[in-house]
Amino acid sequence: MEIPFAMAHPAIYETVERILGPMPRGRLLDVPSGRGALAEGLIKMGFEVSCADLYPEIFQLENVEILKGDLDGKLPYKDDSFDYIVCIEGLEHIENPANAIREFSRVLKSGGTLIASVPNIMNIEERLRWLFSGYTSHFKPLSSDVQAEYVEIVGSMEEIAFHINPIGYSEMRYLLEKSGLSEFKLHLDKEKKNSWRFLPLTALIRLSTRFSSEAKRRRRWANELNSNEVLLGGNTLIFEAKKQ
Repeated sequence: MEIPFAMAHPAIYETVERILGPMPRGRLLDVPSGRGALAEGLIKMGFEVSCADLYPEIFQLENVEILKGDLDGKLPYKDDSFDYIVCIEGLEHIENPANAIREFSRVLKSGGTLIASVPNIMNIEERLRWLFSGYTSHFKPLSSDVQAEYVEIVGSMEEIAFHINPIGYSEMRYLLEKSGLSEFKLHLDKEKKNSWRFLPLTALIRLSTRFSSEAKRRRRWANELNSNEVLLGGNTLIFEAKKQ
């Protein structure tokens, strides 16, 4: 059997496996599952894995349940079906992340764990790139012409998934809380080795927000947005949250 091609950075998969490693085995939903690279590793770890994707025809694993699942719609599962849900490289590609997170909460069992990733658009490099170019490296200008060029190169729309919905740290926290998910933990895919170059600027950012009236009213958010994990962190933020 052909080994599934990873559709996300291997460091993200490694982080997910490290998070789940000490947890009790149970029923797990991988959505969007892509070709099945992450699911394959989770099966080897002993989880009972179900998979869903908008394009199930690209899935490469044998003897694994794969259903058509649209994160902008209703997932094809009953309430309280899973102990774990893993959503890697998904939320930034869809029109309605709020709907997806509500659906995750619906199909999670009470006490179940969601692990979801979003691009880190709030680290210092991305903030500077936005300042000077008007866009981040994760969310570059799109058009129908750009889409057509990608289809010509790759061969089909099923292999293409553009980033269309930037979700910042605070927005993600809000959506999780609103959907009944709490006990948040933040994980990084990897540390950025050159972050030390920006230490003087990050110190200035923290100093400026410390004395702003807005930051005083929302001190927790200011501290979290400017934490080392977010401001100096890697390319991806990985959220862990539990359903109450």
